[in-house]
Amino acid sequence: MSVSRLFRFGISVLAMLCLSPVLVAQDVDFEPPRDPWGNPDLNGIWQAMGTAYWDLETHASRAGPLWQLGAIGAIPGGVGVVEGDSIPYRPEALAQKLDNMANWLERDPVVRCYMPGIPRANYMPYPFQIFQTDNNILFSYQFASSTRNVFMNRPDYEAPILTVMGHNLGHWEGNTLHIRTSDQYDWTWLDHSGNWHSEAMVVAERFTLIGPNTIWYEATIDDPEVYTRPWTIALPLYRRLEKGVRLVEFKCQEYSEEILYGHLRQSEEAAAALEELRREQDQ
Repeated sequence: MSVSRLFRFGISVLAMLCLSPVLVAQDVDFEPPRDPWGNPDLNGIWQAMGTAYWDLETHASRAGPLWQLGAIGAIPGGVGVVEGDSIPYRPEALAQKLDNMANWLERDPVVRCYMPGIPRANYMPYPFQIFQTDNNILFSYQFASSTRNVFMNRPDYEAPILTVMGHNLGHWEGNTLHIRTSDQYDWTWLDHSGNWHSEAMVVAERFTLIGPNTIWYEATIDDPEVYTRPWTIALPLYRRLEKGVRLVEFKCQEYSEEILYGHLRQSEEAAAALEELRREQDQ
C-alpha cells in the first residue's frame, strides 16, 4: 500500500472512530459498587467534558458573539456526539434550526438563565450531583440550581403538567439506569447551536458505570414532529475527584437581568420628564 493510500486509510478510520460515539472502551471485569438496595451506586458529583454543549454535531471553531472577548469568547471546535454525526431533521424543522443558530444569542433559553432541560443539563460545562435511593433518584445541577426527580419503578405514573426538566420515570436493567423523560416545554434547546424539539419529544437515557469514576451516558431522542426518526447521542461523564468537591451555587438570574428586563428601563429623557412632572406637582 502506497504512503498516500495508507494516509487516506488512516484518516478514514480515525473519522469513523470519532463519528461513532457509541464505541466505548469498557473494563469487562469491572463490577460496579452497590448501593444499600443492590443497585449500581451512581452517587457522587459528575461532569461532562467536550463541546457538546456548543453543538451536538461535529463543528469547526468559530468566533464568538462578542468581539470584545477575543479568543476567550471564541467557540471551540469539536467532534460530535450524535451517532452518525447528523441529526435527522424534517426539512421545515431544519430551517428553524438554522434560523435559531443564526440568532442563538437572542433566543437560547440558557443565555437567560432558564433551566436547560433534558438531555442538555447533563453535558453542560457545569457539575451535577446524583443522590440515589430505591424509590427516587435526584439530579441536582449547578447551572441555575436546576433539579429533577426521577421516580423509580412507577411506569404508570403520568405527568400532571408540562415542566422544564420533564417527567422522569426510571428503572434498572442490569447495571444500567434507564430514564424515560417526557412532557417538557418545547422552548428548551439541546445546545447553543439552535437544535430544538417540540413538546412531543421523549428522551430515553441510559447511565452505565464502566469504571469506578466514569459513566457512559446515552440518550435516544424521539420527536416525530421535528425529526424523521429517533437518534442517539453518547458521551462519557466523569466523577469529580478533587478534595472537598461540592456544588457551588450558581444562581445566574442576576447576571441575565439586563437581557431579560433591560427593555423596561426608562430612558434618560423619560426619567427627566417624569422628574419635572413631579416637581410641578409638588409646587
